[in-house]
Amino acid sequence: MEQGTDRGQRLKVIVEGDEGSTRLDRVLAARLTDVSRSRLKALILEGRVEVQNTPIRDPAYHVARGDTITIDLPQPAAAEPLAENIALNIVYEDDDIIVIDKPKGLVVHPSAGHETGTLVNALIAHCGASLSGIGGVRRPGIVHRLDKDTTGLMVVAKNDAAHQSLSAQFADHGRSGEMRRGYLAFVWGVPNRQRGTIDAPIDRHVYAREKMAIRPGGRQAVTHWETLQSFTGVDGKPVAALLACELETGRTHQIRVHLAHIGHPVMGDTVYGPHFKTKASLLGPQSQVALGALGRQALHAYLLAVEHPKTGAILEWKSDLPEDLALLRNRLQAAL
Repeated sequence: MEQGTDRGQRLKVIVEGDEGSTRLDRVLAARLTDVSRSRLKALILEGRVEVQNTPIRDPAYHVARGDTITIDLPQPAAAEPLAENIALNIVYEDDDIIVIDKPKGLVVHPSAGHETGTLVNALIAHCGASLSGIGGVRRPGIVHRLDKDTTGLMVVAKNDAAHQSLSAQFADHGRSGEMRRGYLAFVWGVPNRQRGTIDAPIDRHVYAREKMAIRPGGRQAVTHWETLQSFTGVDGKPVAALLACELETGRTHQIRVHLAHIGHPVMGDTVYGPHFKTKASLLGPQSQVALGALGRQALHAYLLAVEHPKTGAILEWKSDLPEDLALLRNRLQAAL
């Protein structure tokens, strides 16, 4: 172990070849018995582990005898997030649930690199002791989430009974109930039919572990989509479309992965649609400015319907496009 700092410790392991496996995660588990396996896996996925001075994000990576492994072990985060006075756009609230319209840039719950300034910090300040802890101290009340740069509607449980009810509804995804989640997505290209369903399994990307991918044997993922509007470029040909998507499952990055899979990645998505950057030249100058100003994927959770945990009433909310996406839509439809 190298000298600790106020930011944590830097550990060093030399592979001796008698650890019982050559997998990186198992070698570390054999040598660092005071660190849990789940913690070691998380450190690898976060890029905090290097083999021969090269960051490795794959727990199944095979090491060789004599390899030097270094691990940056940060200081443990506070067990419970702190309350922070962060403004929330609350669209509904009662004793059991709270529905917010999340802005872009707001992380839902604390994680490595985002220990403060999250939705959870804001909710703790707003709800106080009533906030449900069933989801764990780091995710109190959270039953679903939106990516940092995806805007729109989220529901949060304020007590344990509500958490159990909402969790069951989101696990079922409306198959036997009335729960619905709808998104608006601006995508590159125009589908060749009005509506469709994408049924393709999703799992972690083989090499880029921070990404998801369509993979055989992954978890079932189903997205229903419908074209609401199409847009033409400066050459008068179709260049983009506005789709309404509804989820039948809730996998990480599901809509972004599925739409990229069918050749229509979300505009502004630098993770799943980087090869479509050149298409921006087909847009009018004002549309290009609006797209460039986004700084995020053009995705908005506009529809949410749930069964109230206590009354059983079906509650539905809709959210208008935020200012940046409304501007993009205006510029695209005017072909400017």
